[in-house]
Amino acid sequence: MPAEPRSDDRAASPGPAAGFVQIVVAVAASFFGVRKRGDHDAIARSVKPQHLIVAGMLGAALFVLALVVVVRLVIANA
Repeated sequence: MPAEPRSDDRAASPGPAAGFVQIVVAVAASFFGVRKRGDHDAIARSVKPQHLIVAGMLGAALFVLALVVVVRLVIANA
């Protein structure tokens, strides 16, 4: 008698690939530390880890660049 597929097996199957906007939203949400569990699970199934790493590095670089610009503006106007 064949075993019935568990719900875990169906949930682990890869979904459609995430788009650029979904990856950016996932990285931005992780920067702020807010994300629903359902959103996390959906992204985890559809995003390649390499894409998240690259998006995270770019997000961090943009954040540092924005801080440097703000500090320079404040110092220049002081």
